[in-house]
Amino acid sequence: MKNSESFLLDADSKTFDPEHRRKINFNIGRYNDAVAKGFSQFSNHELGRQRASYIKTQVIENLDKYLIEFEANFTRNGGKVIWAQDAAEALSEIHKILKEKKTRSVVKSKTMTTEEIHFNSYLEKNGIQSIETDLGEYIVQLAGQRPYHIVTPAMHMSRHDISKLFEEKLGIPYTEDAQELTLTARRILREKYLEAEVGVSGANFLIADVGGIAVTENEGNARLSTTFPKTHIAIVGIEKLIPSLSDLGLFWPMLAQSGTGQQVTVYNTVLTGPCKQGESDGPEEMYVVLLDNGRTNLMMDAEKRQALNCIRCGACLNICPVYRNIGGHTYASTYSGPIGSVITPHLDGMEKFKHLSFASSLCGACTSVCPVKIDLHNLLLLNRNQSVNEGLAAKSERFGFKLWMKAMKNRKLLNLPGAGLKNFMVSFIFKNSWSKRREDIHVAPKSFQQLWKERKGNS
Repeated sequence: MKNSESFLLDADSKTFDPEHRRKINFNIGRYNDAVAKGFSQFSNHELGRQRASYIKTQVIENLDKYLIEFEANFTRNGGKVIWAQDAAEALSEIHKILKEKKTRSVVKSKTMTTEEIHFNSYLEKNGIQSIETDLGEYIVQLAGQRPYHIVTPAMHMSRHDISKLFEEKLGIPYTEDAQELTLTARRILREKYLEAEVGVSGANFLIADVGGIAVTENEGNARLSTTFPKTHIAIVGIEKLIPSLSDLGLFWPMLAQSGTGQQVTVYNTVLTGPCKQGESDGPEEMYVVLLDNGRTNLMMDAEKRQALNCIRCGACLNICPVYRNIGGHTYASTYSGPIGSVITPHLDGMEKFKHLSFASSLCGACTSVCPVKIDLHNLLLLNRNQSVNEGLAAKSERFGFKLWMKAMKNRKLLNLPGAGLKNFMVSFIFKNSWSKRREDIHVAPKSFQQLWKERKGNS
């Protein structure tokens, strides 16, 4: 089955599942309430957005310069940089490190780039255990699912769902006490930190002037994942750069407010390399894998490269009426929602994922909340245009639009078929889309031209 056909089936299923919609609207509603309150910390939030957008745009326009600066400063601090063209290269290089360290288990903090390269499944195939340490990620890993949301991986699950999952997978008595469930996960994961030879993380930002990575989180698991194991590997998209450490004064609050409504997340850490002499904790070795994986394809497109400004706050997902109905798993891609619909066709192939750019109302709500002012709804239109120009539209669609264009340019041709034939054609064409959930569209018995002639004749 094609990705587009699967998408339509899944979207239909989720949209008309009342329980799914109840969970998502409840959880997203709580986030949106918090985010609205979070605006109060800014004296001029719009000015902050403009500044953040300007900084990220300057970085993307000069990405080569900032990447070289980051590498020079990071390696000066004792770290090692790996440049990965794609997922296969990233996994191959990481596997070399894991084999060298005789790795049996890896503890991993929340990172979307590892989802992007299918890190866990790769390790599993090679006999290495990879344990998610973020609570939401741990829950979806237990359930055998991919993350549902960029920020909140288990947003689609209720407390009852999680309680049943823990009872089934961990063998604990059923309880809906959130504190008890959290303590159970903590008790299990604490042992994993001590056993793992390697810790893996992502990074919210790469900081060029100090050669560091900034990690922001609410649970403290990322600090444990990057501190306890003797080797730390950070897998980061090349677009995550910011010029200087001082820029975090803007980006940390913008990220927290847009994502969760917090003034700043609970744990914010800057890591600039392995443990140095005299320091009491930290890894003996630290690697940063700079992942391209299609990003330079997007960067080469001057009209669309602003999508690389994204700081993965998840605000566009929470506000999107489509996402709130069809949910994150329907997209069948690492990145869902409006930003996922924009970047996935460029990262994973336009032919395979062009349909995501059509799964939008183009209401512009995503653009209005983006903390770095990405013009998301217009980028979706540009993706649509690209897919058509590349000849990726279905033959039936191309034929239909050619016929429609001819008819709209020729009044006689438009009026040639009567209302009965038009109604039959409309009901046939839209029987599996519009008409599946709505009344058929009915063409009036007389055209406007006929009515106008009759009116003029009677006057």
